[in-house]
Amino acid sequence: MGLPLFDVATLRAIETDAARALRPGALMQRAGAAAARQIAQRLGTPKTVAIVCGPGNNGGDGYVCALELAQRGHRVECAALSPPVTDDARAAAAAWRASGGTVRDGIDPAARYDAVVDAMFGIGLSRPLDRAFAAAASWINAQRAGSRIALDVPSGLDADRGSWVGAKPGVTADQTITFLGAKPGLFTGAGCDAAGEVLVESIGVELPGSQLTLTDRADFASICRPRARDSHKGDYGNVGVIGGGIGMVGAPLLAARAALRMGAGRVFVECIAAPAPQFDPLHPELMLRSVRALERLDAVVIGCGLGTDAGASAALEWALTAKCPAVFDADALNLLARDAALREALRRRGGTSVLTPHPLEAARLLQATAQEVQADRIGCARRLAHATTATVVLKGAGTVIALPDGRAWINPTGTPALATPGSGDVLGGMIGAMLAQPFMPLEATLAAVWLHGAAADRFDGDVGLVAGEIAARSAACLAQLRREPST
Repeated sequence: MGLPLFDVATLRAIETDAARALRPGALMQRAGAAAARQIAQRLGTPKTVAIVCGPGNNGGDGYVCALELAQRGHRVECAALSPPVTDDARAAAAAWRASGGTVRDGIDPAARYDAVVDAMFGIGLSRPLDRAFAAAASWINAQRAGSRIALDVPSGLDADRGSWVGAKPGVTADQTITFLGAKPGLFTGAGCDAAGEVLVESIGVELPGSQLTLTDRADFASICRPRARDSHKGDYGNVGVIGGGIGMVGAPLLAARAALRMGAGRVFVECIAAPAPQFDPLHPELMLRSVRALERLDAVVIGCGLGTDAGASAALEWALTAKCPAVFDADALNLLARDAALREALRRRGGTSVLTPHPLEAARLLQATAQEVQADRIGCARRLAHATTATVVLKGAGTVIALPDGRAWINPTGTPALATPGSGDVLGGMIGAMLAQPFMPLEATLAAVWLHGAAADRFDGDVGLVAGEIAARSAACLAQLRREPST
């Protein structure tokens, strides 16, 4: 299964329990030694290293790391931005000084190092970086790319939410060495850029299970198994895509084409505005006709370019009564946000419902702002899932997938190349195809989101990928997974 993620309160409780069975400072010694091992491996031969230490236990980790690196032959200096305030941190700083280690009172802006280490603040920072700490963060960020390493959490980042504390940016690291367990804030929102590569050091502490994990291919193992040779298109479901208000016919076509690429047996498209095309010249396999007149559908995707007029509302009302799994995207979400009766119909709807909002659409549904959603992506996704009794896919860096029962996943795949018009329509079609084939709804959703991001991971660059190319790349990723032995 995927990497478990732990919030600050849980990690503090685990740390307290573990510390009771150990001598004072043992966990700090383990953390500092683990960090030194990772940094030494990254640097190779002995190099120059600056470690910027704060007043708490994160600073103590830095002093221990400094001593361990010096013993390995590296030339290390510590910059103390504030005196240590915990017993363990004071002991670590004293041991570093007793070894002959250098401690500067603050940073030297003119100095250059092969690596700089952020050990200012770890988990639980409750106020924005200010004064010397803000200046130190700016100095660290100005260092050579590849040289910036954070211990536990980049200073200034909310470890639970993946947003900057007080909306004030802090340290942006190339690598984060995090202790005990992985923190969710390292993998979503601003944390995706702030943390860089994340390495988890458990420091010898056993962890419980978690309701929040990082999606892994093991989470959708059944989808990674090849199809039986003795099968036909009727085995893989009928998907209906409804959208295409005036001037927006391209959106449902993108979703429908994606559903075809991801293996749906048949795909039908209903464009609610006239004139609609008679066929899709790129994919004549698509059937353009009234989805609502079909006797059998295995999944419906509604909202792509739907519009918000009376015809759009009528189509959404029909989808809310459909007996098959349904994906609600784009304008379907906007209609739900403005109509309490539609929201109640969604909440009471039987079967599988998947909502795929971007932050602004989620904000409308939650009667919040997009900034508030981005400040707590995981919490907002969970709230929306609970309120609607639906699976919520909150799109963005580190897409969050949340269930009404509180379980949630953060998707690790994807790049800024997905920030292109129609990308969300493609994702909606991909989820619809997976739901129709049929797979278990959770696996279908996790797989579609993961594969959507993987298409961008395999694209050379962060611009230039257009929406119409995503599904084919995702299908190629799925084909590769099906060729690989299961793990």
